[in-house]
Amino acid sequence: MSSEETKATIYLAGEDLFVGVSPSGHAQVLDTNHERSSAATPVELLLIALGSCTAVDVISILRKKREQVTDYRVEVRGERRTEHPRAFTRMEVRHIVRGRKVSEKSLAQAIELSETKYCSVAATLRPTVEIVSSYEIVEEGESDS
Repeated sequence: MSSEETKATIYLAGEDLFVGVSPSGHAQVLDTNHERSSAATPVELLLIALGSCTAVDVISILRKKREQVTDYRVEVRGERRTEHPRAFTRMEVRHIVRGRKVSEKSLAQAIELSETKYCSVAATLRPTVEIVSSYEIVEEGESDS
């Protein structure tokens, strides 16, 4: 099994404020001062990382299957230990797809492929975090509930 190395750099930018620079050179501000709360915390970015990783996979698969998706969002909820280290123990990933006659089977397959084969964030978290996925299909023209 081969491996590939990537490197991010995190700079102290002030009191509890950091700037992370991704391997591709994009800057992301992080804030650990919960009262100021001027940017996402590192832990919040984990939720975003999981949601966006699976979202990219799922929408790509649905497009390849020519599903008529008009809107798509992923909501990620996390449960953490109360004692330190306050690691996540469970993450719930909810896919909400709006479209015209979107196949439930296609969506379920896309989510499973993301979970088991493509999403590297889920693969990284899964040894210690229970990841539970669910989905909802909203037919275009119906109001949101």
